[in-house]
Amino acid sequence: MVEGGVTTADKTEFTECWKTVWKTPYIMRLAFSAGIGGLLFGYDTGVISGALLYIRDDFEDVDKNTWMQETIVSMAVAGAIIGAAFGGYMNDRWGRRVAILGADIVFFFGAIVMAVAPNPWVIIIGRILVGLGVGMASMTAPLYISEASPARIRGALVSTNGLLITGGQFLSYLINLAFTKAPGTWRWMLGVAGIPALVQFVLMLSLPESPRWLYRKDRVDEARAILEKIYPAHEVEDELNALKLSVDAEKADEAALGEGMITKVKGALKNRVVRRGLYAGITVQVAQQFVGINTVMYYAPTIVQFAGFASNSVALALSLITSGLNAVGSIVSMCFVDRYGRRRLMLVSMIGIIFFLVILSVVFMEASSHAPKISGIESAHFGSNSTCSAYLTAPDAPRWSCMTCLKADCAFCANAASEFHPGACLDSSKVVRGECRAENRVFFEKGCPSKFGFLAVILLGLYIISYSPGMGTVPWIVNSEIYPLRYRGVGGGIAAVANWCSNLIVSESYLSLTEALGAGGTFFVFAGISTISLIFIYFLVPETKGLQFEEVEKLLEDGYRPRLFGGKKEKSKDQVEST
Repeated sequence: MVEGGVTTADKTEFTECWKTVWKTPYIMRLAFSAGIGGLLFGYDTGVISGALLYIRDDFEDVDKNTWMQETIVSMAVAGAIIGAAFGGYMNDRWGRRVAILGADIVFFFGAIVMAVAPNPWVIIIGRILVGLGVGMASMTAPLYISEASPARIRGALVSTNGLLITGGQFLSYLINLAFTKAPGTWRWMLGVAGIPALVQFVLMLSLPESPRWLYRKDRVDEARAILEKIYPAHEVEDELNALKLSVDAEKADEAALGEGMITKVKGALKNRVVRRGLYAGITVQVAQQFVGINTVMYYAPTIVQFAGFASNSVALALSLITSGLNAVGSIVSMCFVDRYGRRRLMLVSMIGIIFFLVILSVVFMEASSHAPKISGIESAHFGSNSTCSAYLTAPDAPRWSCMTCLKADCAFCANAASEFHPGACLDSSKVVRGECRAENRVFFEKGCPSKFGFLAVILLGLYIISYSPGMGTVPWIVNSEIYPLRYRGVGGGIAAVANWCSNLIVSESYLSLTEALGAGGTFFVFAGISTISLIFIYFLVPETKGLQFEEVEKLLEDGYRPRLFGGKKEKSKDQVEST
């Protein structure tokens, strides 16, 4: 996924994980129960893309208002930013378990509000509520799993949270597709999200608090009791001692840096190593969003309609491809990131992203230039009251095409003989839509009939394949490694906020950009931003594969430069040990 951290694990760790959870199923119960938070995160990200198609059908003021559509999508992101901040406070004050339970309550209530919403503004309120829940869960679930897992399999178990995020996205597309013919369509799509939240709430009631949090609150006996359920008896004392050392070091750092968040941020920004780490960390997080990925995840069915597929159900079915490829890409990343390195994967990923964005831009522009013409006879067939008023008064009406018609906020009713023959430019109201469909014609409101449609969907899939294994997961890995230990929480938090804010900007502006520039022009803008991002990544982001945290800190202290510009080749851990 695009906003959640995915910790990687190598094959050995996954093998060890399987052996451990087979002997101690309680560990998997902990990880899976908390990991449902990742499922909620992924489901909410994907479900709105399909639900929006049917919300537009039910509320004409949403269909006519691009800003309203963007707001319905992006308010969950705005809520998540606030939820992540409040979740951090809840984590420290009341514990990880309480924070997850709170996230479930807020998310469940938000899902119900959306399902029964009488108007678009109530949907927006529901979106803010589920966003709050998503923000709280997205930062708490991985933390709970990591603190309640044996160290030797921690990476593998936290990886389940990342897989559940992409799995939740894929599930949301399946649910969307299942309810396309049901009465209430979008209400079911959005309301079903409350079920996993309810399941997680029930499961978490029977699970303990994080042993680390308990120890930090001087509840040592409770922490010991949980560790005894997780570790073999002969390892419990060693783990308890390790926990003591870690918590004592954390408290010492807090005493040195100050406890207030503002004090910590000021201290981080004054440190040259942390600043250089933030240059790298923020760069990859912002780049992850500005390559346009969440336009695909939030608006995939709409983009498919831009490509010329008018049917909502067909658009949803084809969008399933993008979600499935994104999930597969997460698994590919876990297999290769420790073999080929973080920096290399990101650079290759960015090159692929730029290439396919440019090709997508060309394809959409070609589709626009080859859009079917408007026929005066076909338009008159439906009567002047149904014909687009802008078309009737346009001095250049004989030169109008389907795309000109759509830009005038009207709709294209395809020719009965063929979608690619000249058709009618009509008003985009529900009544007129019904008149067009009554004659077994296709009614296009977002895109025009195009012979390039399937090519656009294939290119969209290739874009996802380029994105997911590299820019999809690696930025979160880089941010877990690039900061000195005592500043890791502050640095990671600043970079995560940059990611969420970039997500909000992209999701709130995408439809407006397509309205102003067309789908082709918008993808070209993303290609341009991606090119700039590639340059920044090349110059600012070092390779951290196989390096100890101390080695990363030394690398940043010396100042990183690419090898082509006089920099030294980074040595991996294996290379260091061999020397």
